[in-house]
Amino acid sequence: MNTNSRNVTYSTVGDYQLPNLILNQPRKPLGKYGRLRRTYLKEQRPVLYHTMLMNGSLYPHLMEVEQTAESRMQQTMEQLLKQNPAPDKAQNQLMWVQHMNSLKAQAEELVLTELIYS
Repeated sequence: MNTNSRNVTYSTVGDYQLPNLILNQPRKPLGKYGRLRRTYLKEQRPVLYHTMLMNGSLYPHLMEVEQTAESRMQQTMEQLLKQNPAPDKAQNQLMWVQHMNSLKAQAEELVLTELIYS
């Protein structure tokens, strides 16, 4: 094994010297909003994506977006429920599900617009 001035070790494989590189693997898997943000950065902002990937700030950024989006979804759902109360679940289950799905779609649209695709 040879080492250069940056403390990178190399191993010999056949006639080649290959660096022994270890990537920091994330400990917690990304959720829905973190994956959406990663896809957006990869497809729409590739320079920023690769810069963040190379300097190691991508995964912390994605986790921060994930946590912020989850908390914003909960807050928005609570606000929308206060403004538009749901029908009685015991008497009319289908109307209740329809109402809650509608509120969730509205909240998710706000989160996607403000956090993920900006």
